[in-house]
Amino acid sequence: MAYLAVFHWGWLAGALVLGFCMGWIAVVHRGQPLSGVMMRRIAIIVATFVAVVLARAIPGRPGYWFDLGLVMFAFYLVGCAVGSWLRDRVVARHAAAK
Repeated sequence: MAYLAVFHWGWLAGALVLGFCMGWIAVVHRGQPLSGVMMRRIAIIVATFVAVVLARAIPGRPGYWFDLGLVMFAFYLVGCAVGSWLRDRVVARHAAAK
């Protein structure tokens, strides 16, 4: 995993920046939240992916790309969360100033 961070730092930074930009420009839609059943299914899928990575169940190049894809997706989601949170703070401060 450290090799991925050292060798692919540019791609990881790009995923983080892309996630930040998408979080910033995304229109916040306060729709219906996901149901408990759907949240459990998503949690099971994510836990399965993490278990596959930790167990090194996919050998060779496909496993390497799977690991990299999972780490890049995590960086993207973190960037989305930070961008969305920061935009919410800026818009809330701007609305309060009016």
